[in-house]
Amino acid sequence: MFASSIMGGLLPLAVAFFLGLCLLVSAIGFKKFVYFISIGYGYSIAAMALLSLVAGLAAGKLEIVAAIEAALLAAYGIRLGTYLVIREAKPSYQATQAADGDRSGVGSFGIKLLVWITVALLYVAMFTPCTMRFVAAAAGTADPAPALSAMGLAVMAAGLVIEGIADRQKSAAKRAAPGRFCDSGLYRVVRCPNYFGETLVWTGNLLAGAALLGNWLAWLLAVVGYVSIILIMRGSARRLEIKQGERYGSD
Repeated sequence: MFASSIMGGLLPLAVAFFLGLCLLVSAIGFKKFVYFISIGYGYSIAAMALLSLVAGLAAGKLEIVAAIEAALLAAYGIRLGTYLVIREAKPSYQATQAADGDRSGVGSFGIKLLVWITVALLYVAMFTPCTMRFVAAAAGTADPAPALSAMGLAVMAAGLVIEGIADRQKSAAKRAAPGRFCDSGLYRVVRCPNYFGETLVWTGNLLAGAALLGNWLAWLLAVVGYVSIILIMRGSARRLEIKQGERYGSD
């Protein structure tokens, strides 16, 4: 079903398939509310990317830019999801979460259901530029802007590297001084380099697929997905600034 929908260029069917996939993966949020937008988020992106690669190989139409874009998103999702799983198991993080308040039981079942469906739709929308590259490859459509696509891949790769470095630097800083805010490495330059890296990943993803967003549905999904994740990153950075101001403001 997946191969015939996405590789046949039937975007609505591809969206429906990916939606089901993201609902399945992000259902982990019913265990703990924040998992809808953390672990469920990372592994939903990874699942869509990996299945896109499998479908492209199965159909014998795996275009190089589509393959690289999907591989970068798979690496992004796996890295993020695994990092969050490991972080959840750390006693220091558990203590911090307990101090900030446990969010595992936030909202009624109806609220959780609404969030579950909404975030799954968002993840599908964010992935649309990559989806459309596979659709174009199946149709034999040439990339009308290869330079733009290459730039998009470079921006994605840069964002992925920045995120990985930032997470490693913060972990090292916290091991050395658990009670101090991180102001070393990339954190000397920007307060939230991991969020900045994520912004680059999704900006690059949009650039890499922009030339092949060939219809209004694809453009609508891609723009909504991109604007939403940028607003989420800005909001996350703002909330982190407030929290760190409360915790470290006297330093």
